[in-house]
Amino acid sequence: MQLVDIYKIYLSHPKISTDTRKIESGSIFLALKGANFNGNEFADKALELGAAYAIVDEEKYKTNERIILVQDVLKTLQELARYHRDQLNIPVIGITGTNGKTTTKELIYSVLKEKYHCFATQGNLNNHIGVPLSILSIDKKVEIAVIEMGANHIGEIAFLCSIAKPSYGLITNVGRAHLEGFGSYEGVKKAKGELYTWLSEHQGTLFIQQDNQELKGMAETLHFKERIGYGYSEDATVSGKLVENNPFLRLKWIFKGQENTVSTQLTGAYNTENILAAICIGSFFGLTVQEINQGVAGYQPQNNRSQILKTDCNTLICDYYNANVSSMKAALENLQSIQTGLTKVAILGDMFELGDDSSEEHKKLIDEALAVSNLKCIFIGRAFAEHQSGKALFFETTDAAAEWIRQNPLRDKLILLKASRGMTFEKLIDVL
Repeated sequence: MQLVDIYKIYLSHPKISTDTRKIESGSIFLALKGANFNGNEFADKALELGAAYAIVDEEKYKTNERIILVQDVLKTLQELARYHRDQLNIPVIGITGTNGKTTTKELIYSVLKEKYHCFATQGNLNNHIGVPLSILSIDKKVEIAVIEMGANHIGEIAFLCSIAKPSYGLITNVGRAHLEGFGSYEGVKKAKGELYTWLSEHQGTLFIQQDNQELKGMAETLHFKERIGYGYSEDATVSGKLVENNPFLRLKWIFKGQENTVSTQLTGAYNTENILAAICIGSFFGLTVQEINQGVAGYQPQNNRSQILKTDCNTLICDYYNANVSSMKAALENLQSIQTGLTKVAILGDMFELGDDSSEEHKKLIDEALAVSNLKCIFIGRAFAEHQSGKALFFETTDAAAEWIRQNPLRDKLILLKASRGMTFEKLIDVL
């Protein structure tokens, strides 16, 4: 069956399912394959559960007329999304970066939905499967879309841009993350910079944190339809500064000479730039000050990203959805800057995917954390434990740390929880 014919079926059944446990009635089931599963095996089951069609790439699973056989289901998904994107005549904002891209994406969405019927990537569906699924979730009602793009190797952002085809875009920052896939920090810059290249080659508009010298350098030789700056400098289109971090953020921001103030439900001074990006994009797309402030103030962080949680015993800064060198340092700096009468504790877990730099980077981070005055440190994970000393507590596993805390309760503390997702820091919540 030709792609255009599959697209006609999609228009009649514009819901895509990839998991039979979450089948929507009337949807199209795509039989994707993974390391430990073969979606083809579930095609019949999907139809039984209410799917209108199933798309497979192994002939033996084409058991009736509602099962469509293609050469490669994943490629069909990507080509279908690319074709659908070509039918959309709306602004698409592409966003990537080492840190803060999901929070920034959600802030932008929270602002833009005050005026527009807006779509944004759900959760972190930002890879070679998630981006096509996101594009195929955009219906005729949508007036503007925000698409998050992640990468762990060079060429991935360029590929995702070829599907999402952003007409606007921003990179939040570049840092030392996924070094196994990128090879080096220069590799990170090259990979993230593929968004700038796409925008330059397709007369797109760039939003840029103009105080960030790395980003300015990456964009220096490129030409865009427009380049809109945000940041701390007064000459930025939208400038601002943090005026309170206790622990929630309050900002002053200026657009066209008018000074405004907004209070947020976010913690983390590092989120100031993310908030300014959302304000800048809201201003560019014609929102009023009131609409922008409502969007920013109404955003509630979730999924353990810059999230404040008050337990019966302590105040927790839950920021353990992910971690890398730059985000760890920013989290420590933020903890240090918070004004509070509570004793501060940093519970830090291993950072994954640092490749050959892992041991050195973990040692550097231990030294930086221990250099913070009046901060009690607990390090969890094998990479940290390689460098254990008597200056802090070290545990090889999260379970071991949780047991120690159970036996030695922490009370009346401000506690930062920061680690890579695989460290399962949610296990610590019950003992804190």
